[in-house]
Amino acid sequence: KRKIIGSLTEDWSMKSIARQTSTSTNTVQRVLEKYSPSSFEDTDWLPEYLAFDEFRGVGRQLHFIAIDGHTHKIVKVLPTRLKKDIINYFKRFPITVRNKVKTVTMDLNYYYDIMAKELFPNAQVILDRFHIVQMLNRSFNSCRIQETKKHKKGSWEYNLLKYYWKLYLKPFDDLEKVKPCYQSRLKNTLTQEQIVADGLSLNNELENTYNLMQDISKALKDRDTKKLRSLIQSKDHVGNMMHTTLNTFKRNLHDILNAAKFDESNGCLEGTNRKIKQIERTAYGYANFNHLVT
Repeated sequence: KRKIIGSLTEDWSMKSIARQTSTSTNTVQRVLEKYSPSSFEDTDWLPEYLAFDEFRGVGRQLHFIAIDGHTHKIVKVLPTRLKKDIINYFKRFPITVRNKVKTVTMDLNYYYDIMAKELFPNAQVILDRFHIVQMLNRSFNSCRIQETKKHKKGSWEYNLLKYYWKLYLKPFDDLEKVKPCYQSRLKNTLTQEQIVADGLSLNNELENTYNLMQDISKALKDRDTKKLRSLIQSKDHVGNMMHTTLNTFKRNLHDILNAAKFDESNGCLEGTNRKIKQIERTAYGYANFNHLVT
């Protein structure tokens, strides 16, 4: 049994464990169920730094996951990401325990924010920096694609916007500005900075959207909350999706600014989610939620 328990902590399928321990898959399954984490839960403690996210698991359903933002240990995985289920789980903890939570990090899920403030009155809600930058990048890409479609396929303008899209998302400070290279699609020798400048010169709205994406990302990186607040209130003419993104940022301004004030992020959760996906691949997916969680 001890050998089975040890093997269950590895990225192996039940069939492989049964073969290595000279037992049946049913025996491995019984051991797995006996040590289900639900048997060990208590409500006397919560981490001071929580991180929330979701991942796709059993039956392609989205499951809620909470981890300790500092130790990266899983606090809880729920079979759904429904608001009522998450609230019911955390309300099992006394308010004295929930009051000790200092931060909750999350992506821009519209009800996670409301829920976190209700459940953890003393906690600062922090929007994950990666997700903020991801929203900015998507907003710029939407504007770039719209501009690309205005030009004839294969034209200089079309190639400039379509085939060099990664350069536009790269931090401006990291673009090569000195050593030009021959660009076969543009039939010219250009630096990365020149390629980006030529692409942005095609449309003023595209240029404004690019500048805003770059400036907000840099303000986040520099932890410059004053600059960040000013940029989010920008009146520049930008693409439709960027305009929508700015409105979302305005509604969540305090939590966005917290992303620049605090070190906490959901980076640790993304790593955990990748491990879960790998475990699911090894097991060829899970039909039983409790087996996945265990």
